[in-house]
Amino acid sequence: MTVIDLNSDLGESFGPWKKGLDKEILKIVSSANVACGFHAGDPLQMKKTCLSCIQNDVGIGAHPGFRDLVGFGRREIQGYDIEELKSEAIYQIGALQAIAKTLNTEVRHVKFHGALGNMSSRDIELAKPLYDAVMELSTDLKILVIAGTKQQMAAEELGIPHVREIFADRSYNNDGTLVSRAKKGAMILDPLQCADNMLNAVQNNRLTSIDGNEIPIKPESICVHGDSPAAVKIATQIKRTLEETGIGIRKF
Repeated sequence: MTVIDLNSDLGESFGPWKKGLDKEILKIVSSANVACGFHAGDPLQMKKTCLSCIQNDVGIGAHPGFRDLVGFGRREIQGYDIEELKSEAIYQIGALQAIAKTLNTEVRHVKFHGALGNMSSRDIELAKPLYDAVMELSTDLKILVIAGTKQQMAAEELGIPHVREIFADRSYNNDGTLVSRAKKGAMILDPLQCADNMLNAVQNNRLTSIDGNEIPIKPESICVHGDSPAAVKIATQIKRTLEETGIGIRKF
């Protein structure tokens, strides 16, 4: 039986400000990427999200990003000292590990968020030190990499455990990177289109770029963004479509 992981970026509420439908999403996905307080989330939200993951048998992952609450971590920041960036990544992941430990569970993976993730998908010299930082914490942590990008290349060259990820609700450039959210057509909000695209990707190892070109990939995990207005419908339709064709949803 073919199986694939279905993940979502969650735990993005902050204090009294609520974002996303985490409880509903966690009944559908198999892995969660939990915001660690720098771009979204806070300690209590991190704990609540981990508890919900445990209740739904969902794998817990850390979702570190730039220190940018106002910009939700989606603004590219240039000129960052790499050692500072590595230390901030370790700080965020370590915070979630500490919370998970108090709940008798563990953080299984790391996925870099937003602008930091996008920048490292284009620049292998940024991806490598970020991944080194993760390995300094634990060589058991797996890293979600954007399939077919410099992230995957960096993980392969470093020989570290990684999982190839594709995005259900985002459009792709011809080089396999994500189309900027500032551009028209960057988000795909039709659940049926998302599901059909993901079925094609899993069955045929390819995606179609926004320009209509084929991108060869071998996905191991599918992401549905938790802050998308259609997130629950998209995740539900993807799971239904894949399972109807004999493809199981399992955490990696």
